[in-house]
Amino acid sequence: MFRLTQQMEWLMSGQPLPPARKPPGPVVIWNLIRRCNLTCKHCYSTSADTHFRGELTTEEVFRTLEDLRQFRVPALILSGGEPLMRPDIYDIAHKARELGFYVGLSTNGTLINQDNIHAIASAGFDYVGISLDGDEETHDRFRQMKGAYRASLDAMMLCREHGIRVGGRFTLTEENAPQLPGMLDLMDRLDVDKFYLSHLNYAGRGNKNRKQDAFSRTTRDAMTALFDRCHAELKAGKSREYVTGNNDADAIWLLQWAREHYPQRAELQRQKLVHWGGNSSGVNIANIDNLGNVHPDTFWWNHHLGNVRQQAFSSIWRDTQDPLMLGLRQTPRPVEGRCASCQYLDICGGNTRVRAYQLTGNPWAEDPACYLTDEEINPDGPQQIPLLQA
Repeated sequence: MFRLTQQMEWLMSGQPLPPARKPPGPVVIWNLIRRCNLTCKHCYSTSADTHFRGELTTEEVFRTLEDLRQFRVPALILSGGEPLMRPDIYDIAHKARELGFYVGLSTNGTLINQDNIHAIASAGFDYVGISLDGDEETHDRFRQMKGAYRASLDAMMLCREHGIRVGGRFTLTEENAPQLPGMLDLMDRLDVDKFYLSHLNYAGRGNKNRKQDAFSRTTRDAMTALFDRCHAELKAGKSREYVTGNNDADAIWLLQWAREHYPQRAELQRQKLVHWGGNSSGVNIANIDNLGNVHPDTFWWNHHLGNVRQQAFSSIWRDTQDPLMLGLRQTPRPVEGRCASCQYLDICGGNTRVRAYQLTGNPWAEDPACYLTDEEINPDGPQQIPLLQA
């Protein structure tokens, strides 16, 4: 995850370069349930409104929570499927908060209503992220349910009314990119706390529908618009948090933006982005799926590291024998193609490896969704056209 607002605030502040920070343990994104009331076109878990057998029991979840706490995992993102379809979701959230975790809820929002908003508020979630992928027609089509947009919008407003920190999540595609400015305006009118722009990742139905991915020029324009919006709001004294995910080239594009708008700070900004380190799958990001399988992140469900029923997460995560994990934890990563010759490899870390794997079968091939040109990443090298450049 790229915390744009934090980077932009520092860029504008004139403050000296802070020391690099090392998280005590990985953030764990936990898909507690695979069942979902929607069948979204970009769903990485290929969820559906049916029961999936063998999911972790409440007791197994609690036992794993204790291990995660001892392993110094700082934050949990409780996801699905649709996590609100799990009957013990509030018990799990209460337990996690008692243990001292930062706890986020990742939901489509359609099940949040007057009947459960008090339970959601009392569960003590630090943040609730709700998906909105464009205007009403676009969102309902992406989510494949009429009325999903209205329900998600109502959920955001309910959360705001009950003092819950809430934000919108928007998955950028070639189709909905023109609607991004309108979505940003909507977030401002709703006065939400956070906006998360996710680039499409090639897993589950997101892999099946990857032809909808935003092309190079579209992505560049969208990110520039997001930078400009964040910058303008900070200058106006607003503190909304903007973050992006699943394309670490965003950090390099911000550096290009900084060179234009804050040239005297650009070199320090580059050093700060090197400290950030780019893609952290298998390092500072981990995933546990609904069956207890551990993965390098949520998009690597085809790659199992172990299962928390048979082995503690802490033991699984310390294992150094898995070839994929060895490569993910190597500095620099053993990337190939354009990524290997990129002058910004120390910033992005080779970007998202699962996209390369899904397209080529090689996890170390160049990321096909990098939207930088050959000249930008390697001015002295041979020039080719990026795979997804429009």
